[in-house]
Amino acid sequence: MGIALGDNSYGKTGNHLFKVLRSTDQHEVRDYRVDVELTGDYAAAHIDGANADVMATDTMRNTVYAIAAQHEFDAPERYGMQMVDYLLTQPRVTGATVRVVEQRWARIVVDGRPHEHSFTKAAGGKHTATVAGSASGRSVTSGIVDLDVLKTTNSGWAGFLEGGYRTLRDTDDRILATSITATWTYGASEAGEPDYAKVWDGVHDRIASTFTDHFSPSAQNTIYRMGRAVLEQFAEIDRISFELPNKHHISYDLEPFGLENDKQIFWVTVEPFGLIKATVQRD
Repeated sequence: MGIALGDNSYGKTGNHLFKVLRSTDQHEVRDYRVDVELTGDYAAAHIDGANADVMATDTMRNTVYAIAAQHEFDAPERYGMQMVDYLLTQPRVTGATVRVVEQRWARIVVDGRPHEHSFTKAAGGKHTATVAGSASGRSVTSGIVDLDVLKTTNSGWAGFLEGGYRTLRDTDDRILATSITATWTYGASEAGEPDYAKVWDGVHDRIASTFTDHFSPSAQNTIYRMGRAVLEQFAEIDRISFELPNKHHISYDLEPFGLENDKQIFWVTVEPFGLIKATVQRD
């Protein structure tokens, strides 16, 4: 029986890149966590210990900062493509994947005016992007993570399967709380490359507004509504996938203390939690 090397890859994870744009008095910042992964013909390194054509992961880290210094970019997707384009020029590399998570920063408002060079962390989730490239082309996936949303009413959960061990009661008035993760892919477009930053802002706003605009009988139904709303507005997006953990807010029983609880006091569970996933796509 023969033995052979199977699929393999390697890279540098957790590179924290921070860039300040100082072309005007009103500075801008780019705050990225960057993961780099390469695939290629590395059999000699694994089998024979020959490293001649193997880029050190330390060099990958340096590349993260060097590429950022030499290029302008207004979105993680564009920076990811610049990184991938460079990495694919290296010996034995047949595939490069760059994953970026952007921490967004908002200007601090002083006396009603945004400050030129002072910021606070922006609420409303982080911007993610994954760029994968090879000789056959590039693919771009954009996304949102840590979009924490909650509504105190206009949500229910009723009429569900008994399942043999059901204890949960039907309700037509509950707190719906979750932290949305969404990822989407782009289709071919005659208009060329999307304006990634503009699309991300629009998708973010569409998801958030759709979360508010209906009675939610389930997280599943809300996912579908959010996905449909995004695809209806953005023709350049082919499909969008969601993950919604259910952050349970449970009415606390105060009767033992002679106190009433009219949907005011809740305890928030950490684990276990429901996790709902779905993709909405074009036919």
